[in-house]
Amino acid sequence: MGGFLEELGKKLAERWLSLLVLPGVLYLAIATTAATLGHRHALDVPYLTARVTSWTTTPAATGAGGQVVLVAAVLAAAAGVGLATQGVGSAAERLILAADWRTWPGPLRRLARRRVTSRRTRWDMAHAEYHRLYHQAEQARRSGTSPDSELRARRHLSYRTYTRICLEPPDRPTWSGDRVNAAVIRLDRVLQVDLPTIWPTLWLHLPDTTRTEITTARSALSRATSLIGWSLLYLPLTGWWWPAVLISTVLAGVAWQRIRATAGAYALLLEAATHLHLAGLAENLGVDTTGKTPSAIGQTLTHLLHTPPLSATDLPARIPSASPPAT
Repeated sequence: MGGFLEELGKKLAERWLSLLVLPGVLYLAIATTAATLGHRHALDVPYLTARVTSWTTTPAATGAGGQVVLVAAVLAAAAGVGLATQGVGSAAERLILAADWRTWPGPLRRLARRRVTSRRTRWDMAHAEYHRLYHQAEQARRSGTSPDSELRARRHLSYRTYTRICLEPPDRPTWSGDRVNAAVIRLDRVLQVDLPTIWPTLWLHLPDTTRTEITTARSALSRATSLIGWSLLYLPLTGWWWPAVLISTVLAGVAWQRIRATAGAYALLLEAATHLHLAGLAENLGVDTTGKTPSAIGQTLTHLLHTPPLSATDLPARIPSASPPAT
């Protein structure tokens, strides 16, 4: 047990150092640079070097006690900045995945609804165009002629156009939110399984290697959204130092690409894990899978694991209230 706790402490310390302290120290260094140089000396490296050299020769920086206090203050401030960024990243993740956008406050909900409507309109047009070209190609094949290269190119372009918006009809205001939601829609259509209903039980059934892969993908998605927090945190520094806008822009661009990539990988793993382990879950729950199709198994599991809402007949008998004390 002692070895386990020691190893756990090492891993927690490593995560604390890599996720909070090091990015926080870098932010403090850039914030200090911004406050020192300002717009006037924005790229004056010799000026910055001279100022830092003058700080290191002060009695507080040369004494052992001052150095300990300085290091402790920097670590505490860096950890605080990292925690603040994690909070902003969590809020950004909720906005990006937008699973509960219909419960958002009024103005934000209306903005999300307009965004969903716009994405759905563009998806419907692109999807209809793809199927029109697809049927043209099929008619050409039935007539004994091969579709010309221009028709095939247009069909492939229309396919990329609508799948770039979403693989399924959009239901969320962002691409990443729709990509994760598309996994739920596809599993419902192909396997007739409601993923949110069966997922807690399926998660306990998954082997450790599969759970590790899914956990890693989900953590990568959270880390990608935390870059949004860092991007927003660097933005106020532009008031003192204009190069900070470049840092904020680069972080936002990297965050956008990583969020899309990690959301796609996470959704693929959810689908793959469900396809691979659905039958095994059914057998563990005592469901007879002999001769049943995957969709029949999925439908059975969904009904088995679904907890219906409480009805009036399920309520316990009302306990009569005590008689009021005599006066």
